[in-house]
Amino acid sequence: QGLGAPAGAVLAGRREFIAEAWRVRKLLGGGMRQVGVLAAAARLGLEQAEATLRRDHDNARRFAEGIQELNLPLFSVNLAAVETNIVMVNITGRWPSPAEFCQHLQAVSEEELAETSQAVSVLIFPWSPHTVRAVWHRDVLTHDTELAKNKLEFVARKCQE
Repeated sequence: QGLGAPAGAVLAGRREFIAEAWRVRKLLGGGMRQVGVLAAAARLGLEQAEATLRRDHDNARRFAEGIQELNLPLFSVNLAAVETNIVMVNITGRWPSPAEFCQHLQAVSEEELAETSQAVSVLIFPWSPHTVRAVWHRDVLTHDTELAKNKLEFVARKCQE
């Protein structure tokens, strides 16, 4: 799924292996699907995987660097730990909590529209009592990453006021 294939997984192997996998799938109640369509989607996902993953990793890195450049006491990020499409953001202040921070990033206010002329909703996940997790995937573009950085800055500014 991370590569855009709709079924989540594709199994390949020798004929005997596939025959056994087919039997077990049927035994467990798996339904028949249009195998050719799924295989085509998986093939396309694999052919584009390197470029897609590279873009996702670059966007995550840009986002993390943007957080570090803000140099705000509200949150921090360990750039050395950003190696893939996942960014863990440490909430260093007492307020907001990670859950509240995520809610602020998701919500669009009239004040935001008036100040930035944009309605941006950023979905990230409260990961621990002091951390939020942001993940990039094939549908999040470079422009979206810039919008997310701007939204994060807006929310951080409002939280400090």
